[in-house]
Order: sequence, then C-alpha cells, then structure tokens
Amino acid sequence: MAGSRMSKWLQGGFVAATLAFPAAQASAKEVVDLILHHAQVITVDRAFSLKTAVAVKGERIVAVGGEELLQAYSAPKVIDLGGRTLMPGFTDTHVHPKPISPNDIAVETARSIGEVQAMLRAKARQLGPGKWITGYGWQESNFAEKRNLSRADLDAAAPNNPVALMRAGTHSAAYNSAAFRIAKVDKSTPEPATGLIERGPDGEPSGIIRERMDVVSKFIPDPGWEAMRGPTITWLKEMLGLGITSLFDASGTIDDEPVGKGGIDPKNVDPLWGGSNMTWKRAQEIYGKMGDQLPRVTMYIIHPGAERLKAFPHHTGYGDNHLRLGAIGENAVDGGFTGPTAWLLADYKGQPGFRGKGRFTDAELQELVDSAARLGWQMGIHAIGDAAIVQAVKAYHNALTAIPDPAHAPNDRRWFTDHFTIMPPGETMATMAQDHVMISQQPNFLYNLDDRYEALLDDWRLAHNNAIATPVKKFGLFMAFSSDNLPIGPLVGLYSAITRKGPTGAVRGAEEAVSRAEAIRMYTANGPYLSWEENEKGTLEPGKLADMVVLPFDPLTAPEETFLKTKVDMTFLGGKLVFKRTGK
Repeated sequence: MAGSRMSKWLQGGFVAATLAFPAAQASAKEVVDLILHHAQVITVDRAFSLKTAVAVKGERIVAVGGEELLQAYSAPKVIDLGGRTLMPGFTDTHVHPKPISPNDIAVETARSIGEVQAMLRAKARQLGPGKWITGYGWQESNFAEKRNLSRADLDAAAPNNPVALMRAGTHSAAYNSAAFRIAKVDKSTPEPATGLIERGPDGEPSGIIRERMDVVSKFIPDPGWEAMRGPTITWLKEMLGLGITSLFDASGTIDDEPVGKGGIDPKNVDPLWGGSNMTWKRAQEIYGKMGDQLPRVTMYIIHPGAERLKAFPHHTGYGDNHLRLGAIGENAVDGGFTGPTAWLLADYKGQPGFRGKGRFTDAELQELVDSAARLGWQMGIHAIGDAAIVQAVKAYHNALTAIPDPAHAPNDRRWFTDHFTIMPPGETMATMAQDHVMISQQPNFLYNLDDRYEALLDDWRLAHNNAIATPVKKFGLFMAFSSDNLPIGPLVGLYSAITRKGPTGAVRGAEEAVSRAEAIRMYTANGPYLSWEENEKGTLEPGKLADMVVLPFDPLTAPEETFLKTKVDMTFLGGKLVFKRTGK
C-alpha cells in the first residue's frame, strides 16, 4: 500500500511537473527591451543574410533570426512590422548641416523662378528694406525656366534688400544689385583667385559667382550661434527622418577653440565655413546634452594651418560613438560642377581651353597633407575633377610613403578622397589601391547634376561620372556613399547607383552600376569603416548598436522608381524609436 501511495505521488509529481513545464519554459525567456518581427530583415552582414526578427537590449542588438526569437525572448515592446523592410540605418559620409536662419527663404523648394521671386517679396515685406535675404539649395534643373537665377530676377523681386542665394552644392551663388553694391562688385572687379564672376555680353556681373562666394558673403551679418543653435538641432533631427543614423559633418572647424589651442580671433573666422556653423566645440555641447536623440556624427575638420592644427590637443578618432573627430577635410583641391569649376584633364565641352581650376600648387597641397599626417590625422580632402584627383592622390602617396602613423598599421590608415566624381586614369587608381586610399562618393550627383554633366563633359567622362563599378570591381577600391546635400535623402543615391539614370531616364554608363545589395552595403556598412567603427554599427548583428531603419518596400525587389517615390517609415537609434512617419 505504501508502495502504491508512493507510485501515485510520483505519478502526480510527474504530471505536475509536466503541466508546469510550459510556464517554466516561458519564464526562461530572456527579457529584452524591444523585439521587431514579421519583417524582411536585411542584415548586411558578410553573407548579406535575410532574416525576419531582431531583439534589442539597451542600445545593442542581442539576436537576429526568424520568428522563433519570439519564443526565446520577451520584451515590453514588440513591434510587428507587417512584412516591411528592416535594415541598418544609413551612414552619410559627407554632408553639410544647413539649418534655416531667420533671414532665409526656402529656395530649395521652388519649382520656378517666379516662386523664388514670390518668396523674396514676402521676406522683404517681413524684414523691411536694407536687410539681407539669404537662402540655400536652388537648382536650375528644378525651375520651369531651366536656367540659373540672374541679378535681374532678384532685382525685380527685392530691389531694396541685398540678396544672396546659394546654389545647391555650395559652389556658386546668385546675388542682386544691392548685394553687389555693398561688396563693390562691378564691371571693373577682377576675377578672384580660384573663382569666377559670371558676366553678360557688356562685361557686367550677371549675378552668379562661382567658388569665391566670400567676395560677397563676408558682408552678410552672421546671425550668431545663439540664433542658429536651435535650427541646427532641428536640422540634425530631420536627418533621422531620412533614415540617416550616422553622418560625417564636412563643415567642421576648430575656429572657436581657445587661441593658442587651435582657435582663432573671431573677427578672422571665414564667413562661409565659420560664424554660426556647428564647430567641434559647439557639437560637444549639443551632444553632451542630447546625443541619444540625434544622429551620430563624425566631424571632418577643415585644415586650419599647420601651427593651429599642431596646437589643437586632439586628432582623428577622439570622441565616442555619438560624436567623434574624423578626417582633415573638406579642403577643396578644386571646385565642383555646381560652379562649374571642377578641375579636369580635358577641356569642358564647348569651352576650348577651359578645364576648371585647381586651388593648390603641388607644393602647397603636399604641405597641407604632410602637416596633418605628422600629427596622426586621417585625410579626406575634396577632389571632384580627374585632374584634382590625380594631384590629391600624388600628395597622399608621398605622405603615406614617407610619414609613418604609430597609431595605425601601414595599410589601415583609411585615408580617402572625397567625391571622386570624374574617374581618373587607371594609373592613379592603381596607386590608390596600392596605398589603400578609399572613396567617399555621392552617387546622387549623377541624378541631380545630370544636365550639368551633359552640357559640360565629353562622352567618356559623361559615361563614367561618379563611377562605381570600375574603381570598386576592377581596381579593388573601397567606397562608401554619401550625399553632399544634393539631395540628402539616401534613397536617391541608391536609385542612381543601381540604375545610372538621370531625371529624364537617360542612362549614363550602365557598366558603372552596381547591384542593389552592393549599393545598400555602401550606404550602410561601409561608412562606419571610414571612422574605424565597423564593429560598432552599419550591420544588424548581435553586439552592434541597434541603429535601424524601416522602409515600406523591399529595396531588393521593388521597381526602381520606388526609391524616388517612397519615404522612410521609422528610424531607431540605439534601439530607441526616434522617428515615425505620420501621414503620407
């Protein structure tokens, strides 16, 4: 009998244990903070794996897999993405913050010169006569008239206010007569070094100045950092709405550091790059208070001169995963095609003898590069035309060969050329491969500057502008994508990289296109490599920062035009939802 009771007890215990097992199993789930599932998860790992779910704890990813993650993890926040795409956040390796100043008009939204004039009239009424009216981002290809703004256009709308409207790309600007009077620019004004004043048949300035906008901009009152701090934060938050979780600020300076530690007397600050811009010091203040709410920033530092750079106590890599110092750049070896003054090895089409302009002698550029290399800085200087790239790569080669960097292995200094718009000769690309020189390129230029390229470039350079396949696949060069504000949205860059199409649908050098997977990698995983952060972000893998973007379409299979018509749905920064689209 005792045995019978023992048997029943054991059986009962077994049954109880069996019944309790599911609860025990449930309680054994690892608790995380966030689970995203029922998605097309593009991990961009080495194998370009596709999964359906991601688990996040704190700022980092703890697991990537299928729907079985719901059985292994529990979280207070579980988001069913309904089949949408989850992928790493975009890293834009070259962008300029463009916050809206109190005197700005939204000229980038104008679709005709008439709209620009209406904006000017409204702003003139708001500000009153004599006050400067400014703005950034106009593009003649966006205007119904398909031409540049002229001085006469601006005079007709705001004759009593000086007007300065920067073209998208920052290589030219349009001014009116009032602005020219203040700057004393007229028929007799000589051409500025490294720049160009466009003129009419009578020799009078037509309104456009290329490259040397400081001829006029130095007279524009600076609104000051206190006025621009808020708009700068607003601009940074807007980047999250584009899916950009990391960016390289190509406008950084150390001008407001203490004099003797890299800084400069405020009255000598360059009005184009300094003034009310986000400097390294100002970025530290912003990110010290709200870094977890803003895209991660790697800040280029415009070379301030050898002595000031030596006096500055930090160099490339200083900072944390929210804000860090990047390369010396964007010191420009030449101009750009928004000028146009990019420096070519051949004449501009229809302009015999004109090849653009270089900004340095070989010796001057070598001194700039050498002075940065001796102090342990990475280099990322601006070179758009093929002649400029040739000069830059020679200067890099000389410094990389002669000046060691104790902090990095010889093949791991990660210097790069910024832009690489016109593909240089094979010999130059072979040197880049030998020296492990990389590229930060803007594939979106092909789309937004297509009309300029067609008007200015010979057939070969037109077909190979913003080349990707040849430098990457033939020469083995490493490339990361960026936008340089033309426009900033990464989806346009992806479209251009995979289609090689301009706005008209014309294909420019189909052989330079890359696959969708390759383009996505260049806009996500490759960017962090330029800041030695490839183990921190850029792919969706366990241990990495949960910087993620949700797209309402599959970028691997959707029709090409979807990239131009669709917007980002959500953006996560360190596992925190920092953007969610409302409405269309």
